[in-house]
Amino acid sequence: MSDNLYDILGVTRRASEDEIRQAFRKLAKEHHPDMNSGNAAAAEKFKKISAANEILSDPERRRQYDSGEIDGKGDPRAPQYRARPGAQQRGRGPAGGFDDMGFSDIFSDVFGARGGPGGMGGAFAGGRAGRGGPQRGQDLRYTLEVDLIEAVAGAKKRVTLPEGGTLDLAVPEGVTDGQVLRLKGRGTAGQPGAEAGDALVEIKIKPHAQFKRQGDDILIELPITIDEAVLGAKVEVPTVTSRVQLSIPKGTSSGKTFRLKGKGVKTKTGGYGDELVTVRIVMPDAIDESLSYFFSEWRQKNAYDPGRK
Repeated sequence: MSDNLYDILGVTRRASEDEIRQAFRKLAKEHHPDMNSGNAAAAEKFKKISAANEILSDPERRRQYDSGEIDGKGDPRAPQYRARPGAQQRGRGPAGGFDDMGFSDIFSDVFGARGGPGGMGGAFAGGRAGRGGPQRGQDLRYTLEVDLIEAVAGAKKRVTLPEGGTLDLAVPEGVTDGQVLRLKGRGTAGQPGAEAGDALVEIKIKPHAQFKRQGDDILIELPITIDEAVLGAKVEVPTVTSRVQLSIPKGTSSGKTFRLKGKGVKTKTGGYGDELVTVRIVMPDAIDESLSYFFSEWRQKNAYDPGRK
């Protein structure tokens, strides 16, 4: 492979930023280590592609490369460039320009980014080592969707990657939306003598039809009948892990909230939040004559003010 960065990406010197971006995306997919397991040549080519993109995707560093100020590794070609007053060389820090390239989209179609259950979207984070030693492998960044029950109770997730690879992930109890889980050594391979990058998995929690989360507490709305509200009752209430009995006292109004201790989310200190159950009185689908007559008589004798102003 040529050492010319444009040749590495298969574009001309006049290529636009969009053309460079498209060329990089195509080559990155083709030579990504997860899609070429055990292929050392593909891994080496992927490193060269990434290094070329790192310079050519940055307008200032591309200008320096085109003018001969820096070489294909980003190092100054001659000492005078280090000595010129006011001259500054841009560092080769961990980000390396990938974020500006929208690199998070490159593997979204491969890993099913934000798709159905268990969908994962891939991207790169930093991971380059300093110039004084072998370069650490790139971190790979993914997004994993889990449902609220899995987030609260914990779950084991296995995601199949291209070419048969898998990521086994233990989603801990009480994981929060946006929390990033790190899998050591599951990123790209490093240079000889350097460690591999990590897989960084960002958790996205899907909304639940019944439960809502508020900090370490779980919120639920429970419908009850008019007779349960008036006479009291024992009703079954779902929690994120089971079903429990709740005593509804006589004369319970809509909007009354009951607290189920310890039925919420695991806290950072090892305890558990609560489940807050708000009852809602639901009228029967049809009001028959006996019910209508009863309340007509009752209203005449027991009219009361519900607090309307």
